[in-house]
Amino acid sequence: MKQKQPTQHDLTRLNAIAFGSLVGLLAGAVVSVFRLAIERLLILVQGCYGWLGQHPLWLIPWAILMLVLAVIIGRFTKQTPMIKGSGIPQIEGQLAGELDYAWWPALWKKFVSGILGIGSGLFLGREGPSIQLGGTVAQGVAERLNFTGSRRRLMIAGGAAAGLSAAFNAPIASTLFILEEVYHSFSTLVWLTALTSAVVANFVSNEVFGLTPVLHINFQQALPLKYYGLLLILGIGLGLLGFGYQWATLHSGDWYAKLKVLPQWLNGVVPFLLVIPIGLLWPETLGGGNQMIVGFAQHTPLLIPLIGYFILRFCFSTVSYGSGLPGGIFLPILTLGALLGAIGARSFVELGWLPKMFVANFMIYAMAGYFAGISKAPFTAILLITEMVGTLQHLMPLAVVSIVAYITVDILGGAPIYEAMLERMVKPAVSSSQGPTDRLEYPVEESSEIAGEQVRDLSWPVGSLLVSVRRGEREVIPHGDTILRTGDTLIIFTYQQNRAYVRQQLDRIRRNDVHQNIPN
Repeated sequence: MKQKQPTQHDLTRLNAIAFGSLVGLLAGAVVSVFRLAIERLLILVQGCYGWLGQHPLWLIPWAILMLVLAVIIGRFTKQTPMIKGSGIPQIEGQLAGELDYAWWPALWKKFVSGILGIGSGLFLGREGPSIQLGGTVAQGVAERLNFTGSRRRLMIAGGAAAGLSAAFNAPIASTLFILEEVYHSFSTLVWLTALTSAVVANFVSNEVFGLTPVLHINFQQALPLKYYGLLLILGIGLGLLGFGYQWATLHSGDWYAKLKVLPQWLNGVVPFLLVIPIGLLWPETLGGGNQMIVGFAQHTPLLIPLIGYFILRFCFSTVSYGSGLPGGIFLPILTLGALLGAIGARSFVELGWLPKMFVANFMIYAMAGYFAGISKAPFTAILLITEMVGTLQHLMPLAVVSIVAYITVDILGGAPIYEAMLERMVKPAVSSSQGPTDRLEYPVEESSEIAGEQVRDLSWPVGSLLVSVRRGEREVIPHGDTILRTGDTLIIFTYQQNRAYVRQQLDRIRRNDVHQNIPN
């Protein structure tokens, strides 16, 4: 009698949940300590500036202390350049195979320098470093478990989502940000790992900081439909100024390059000295800006002071980030958006177009719109502000402002800010046949020149093999006559060290002529 074969169970998704939970627990703990240290240090620094205002002779040793911190962080960035800036482009580059770095030096140096820089009052955000810290923790776990290739990338994506979730207590938006803006993949294992890590990290963060949303803003009522026309004006303004912020941020490093007095690794001296008068005159503006957002929503300044605060934060945010110090632009963007929302609402109130009670509402809407325009990630912007504010009553106006701001930046030719940063970091890759075989997932977008073409008509990059096409819930085995469609995901096998080259060449095909010859 023939024996019945035991049923084989696929544990792939269960493993993704298990490893995602592990990464979320570790990354959530690291980022929660990072966030707590920054908040405590910032409170201490603000108190010191209040005391220094009454004891001006102590400004000299304080300035020396700022210089010492700038030198310490500068040495860290010189030794480990991958800790510079927000860290989001670095994680995106890792997931794309375009760059890599040793995890332990990056982890502890980013942790220490981020606390010292952001906690000292510089206009930098904690969210970018939190994403890199989470991804780097996951990279360390993957190394300990001997994970390589796609399993390692899944861990890093989960760690990045966990880092943002712990920083903002927004697990759903954090997952979507990694899928939409960083990994550019919505495959089941990616979102399952990222979501699990984000939820576990959020649980850890809630144990430390409580359940109150990060930007808990009180508002009197939802915006009536008759005022929605003002949202279109607000969205256009946010898009125009968002494009200006993109330009200024991407060129700030070039301006520092013209500063020949200091070596590049000491550029941080400039913001560390400039923050002293800012701390003496406007201590409430120090740091990423979340305290400022909540405070101004409760007691909104008049129009002229709001414009002054916006100019100050716009300029010094650019100065802080352009120096290369470890710190993000995520939270500073939200702060600038909130100020623009308050400016727009105050202007509408002065014109008699809007009741004063809706000023806080417009601050909420503008945060999403400004971030959506600059990052070109509107879904993330809508969900992020919804989770950070802690209410679902703003979904419709958030969507209107985000879409209008996004379209405005797109018409002006603005690119996603983090992708643009990554392009400035990486060099054109060359074909390589080194390392083990690895897989690359490449989406076929609506505007892609690949869509509608037969497989045989494309000049595929050297060292690559198209093995499958994911179309919805099914896998298609491709042949020469297979027509690639919008929404497909191409599964390509190549050498591990050839992934960056293949991706760059596919991007070149997508943007230009599908029949061009790919150089060897």
